[in-house]
Amino acid sequence: MFKKILIANRGEIACRVMQTARAMGVGTVAVYSDADAGAKHVAMADEAVRIGPPAPAQSYLRGDAIIDAARATGAQAIHPGYGFLSENPEFVEAVEAAGLVFIGPSAGAIRAMGLKDAAKKLMAAAGVPVVPGYHGEDQEPGHLKVEAAAVGYPVLIKAVAGGGGKGMRRVDVPGEFMNALEAARAEALGAFGNDAVLIEKYVEEPRHIEVQVFGDGTHAVHLYERDCSLQRRHQKVIEEAPAPGMTAEIRAAMGQAGVRAAEAIGYEGAGTVEFIVDGSTGLRPDGFWFMEMNTRLQVEHPVTEAVTGVDLVEWQLRVASGEPLPMTQAEIPLKGHAFEARLYAEDVPKGFLPATGTLTHLAFAPGARVDSGVRAGDTISPHYDPMIAKLITHGATRAEALVRMERALAETQVAGLVTNLAFLRKLAAHRGFAAGDVDTGLIDRDVEMLSAEPVPCTRTRALAALGALGLHQGVPGIAPGFALWAPVEHVAQFSWKGEQSAARVSVTGPHDYEVVLEDGRHQLASKGGTWLMDGAKTSAHVVRNGAVVSVFFGNGYHFDLADPLDEGGEGSAGGNLIEAPMPGLVKAVFARAGQAVVKGDRLAVLEAMKMEHVLVAARDCTVAEVLVSAGAQVEAGAALIRLEPDPEAAEATEDAA
Repeated sequence: MFKKILIANRGEIACRVMQTARAMGVGTVAVYSDADAGAKHVAMADEAVRIGPPAPAQSYLRGDAIIDAARATGAQAIHPGYGFLSENPEFVEAVEAAGLVFIGPSAGAIRAMGLKDAAKKLMAAAGVPVVPGYHGEDQEPGHLKVEAAAVGYPVLIKAVAGGGGKGMRRVDVPGEFMNALEAARAEALGAFGNDAVLIEKYVEEPRHIEVQVFGDGTHAVHLYERDCSLQRRHQKVIEEAPAPGMTAEIRAAMGQAGVRAAEAIGYEGAGTVEFIVDGSTGLRPDGFWFMEMNTRLQVEHPVTEAVTGVDLVEWQLRVASGEPLPMTQAEIPLKGHAFEARLYAEDVPKGFLPATGTLTHLAFAPGARVDSGVRAGDTISPHYDPMIAKLITHGATRAEALVRMERALAETQVAGLVTNLAFLRKLAAHRGFAAGDVDTGLIDRDVEMLSAEPVPCTRTRALAALGALGLHQGVPGIAPGFALWAPVEHVAQFSWKGEQSAARVSVTGPHDYEVVLEDGRHQLASKGGTWLMDGAKTSAHVVRNGAVVSVFFGNGYHFDLADPLDEGGEGSAGGNLIEAPMPGLVKAVFARAGQAVVKGDRLAVLEAMKMEHVLVAARDCTVAEVLVSAGAQVEAGAALIRLEPDPEAAEATEDAA
């Protein structure tokens, strides 16, 4: 076994690897950028080495700096985590050339699965079922259109070097093919430097089921399947194991296909074979097809660990150090059911826009496994993925595990920035999901309902009033056993999403209050850290950070304590100014001064947190001024494009005056 390893990653996966390494007595080395100097993974490691500025290209993607750090600290092996350099064959070769061990598959195995078209040919030869389609080298548009017709519409155009939904377009009729092809190629070229595509039959009611495999370079086993069908824009949201509706027959067929795939490339370490499954008529042994293989540990690996009792990182370290596979196929158990929910800093009502900011308060529910790379006081940076944590629950049955997930989400508390927590709660409680009727289109079908922001009730606002007055921790100067001659009354003012509220609060005892709102009245009492509301016990929790009061009562609600004398401004120049919604890189600018645009026209593209965000015109107008150029790095709120004023709006303002 290794004495010391370096983790070439950051955030929750770096912390996750360190946790297992420490339990095994293996020393750990962290690497960090300037933005992560005070990060959790740096604090957890036995040693830490700075490798560059915040931008990944200048730090976490610098293989040479990482290898130098391993040599300097005496690390014997490098664990890549996932993302960054985890599937970079050149990095694997450089690690091995430096006399170090790469904890993962060989460069040859990574290359074999790196291009989707070549991987599908390899899998077909190994007897793994593949989706009907065209994976050839002739990329002439006319030829691709002919092949699409032969496959049969609807079809899916996919970048051969793609991932995360980039370079992917669905085409329903022949007349849409050429435009979709052009768009897919342009996106693929920008994202991967390769505009080659393949054509596949589009599965109408697709489910995304993947098989966890583990190999020693010659032989492989599978650790059953995970269902990752709950997706948004091809990004996984909630995963579970095992898959709903799975039978022993289908599990054996998919598991054996995954093992064949791994053994065909001499796979070593943890990997995932992903299948697209036709869910229109239920799961069938002949209704699943190979999509791709992820040659690394997956983000959702904890659900597999929960149902098998296997520590996959421990297996990685043992096999990479030369030990045999810890279990045979027959020895791997499958017990109960597990879910994983990904908690992100993102603004769901604004289209799941990634968010940045400082976590002023962070508390997780007891009873759930939490994999997180941040703590209260840490900052979610625009340079990296905005994940806050992964919440994992396990139960004897699917229903039990889901109830535990709902409770874990309800009891998780985050303040300081917007998150997708309320969205996850609604998704976990979705009737179709609870019944196991899952497919990759579920979220899109109900996105309006799932994205609706919860509105604080009078009970929540009553608690906010106490927080606004600083009474959520009791009345200063009043000791138990002493009573006031008469109730002391205070007035609290606060707002939620710009909506002003006022409340009269009467202090009737050291921890007893009456709160009167415009539309309700409540009796509150704090007993032993628990809030009683009108005599009933609640799970509510109140936190105040500066001018913000957060009330965690089922959902998290955040109230502003703005100065009542501050009247505010109109902002955004009356809607005529296009601003950057977050810090990021201006990838493209399509507008020019004097140009007439219509509602929905693309004006610019901003890249932030691994995603591209298209800024569009909200109305028909003329571009007055372009204030930024492609390639510029901008902060949140930076002015990008100025539009000519709306004549009708201006006339209405004059009439009102």
